[in-house]
Amino acid sequence: MRDYAQVVGGGVITLEVARIALAQLEVDELGLDENDRRLLRAIIELFNGGPVGLSTLAAALAEEVDAIEDVYEPFLLQLGFLQRTPRGRIATRRAYEHLGLPYLEKLPAEGGSEQGRLW
Repeated sequence: MRDYAQVVGGGVITLEVARIALAQLEVDELGLDENDRRLLRAIIELFNGGPVGLSTLAAALAEEVDAIEDVYEPFLLQLGFLQRTPRGRIATRRAYEHLGLPYLEKLPAEGGSEQGRLW
């Protein structure tokens, strides 16, 4: 971004220069980049919102487990877009809303903590 400011902003990083640079880098207003959004979309679209195990998620994204755990997850957890559960990672309602995807409440048997019933 500094190079961009030197070329476009005459060496001064203004709010507008920063916004333009971040837009070119595809960083959204909350600071998510394409990799963050790709991880959330994978959980939502490939695994029905989760839960999904870390190694399964890493394989689906062709990423290293450590990269997901150490690079992507901490920020997504801080934003409240991702939850770690004993059964795996879950995308939260906030993640769906941020991505503009419809959120459907899951029944307890579909991923909640209660066991399903046999009728």
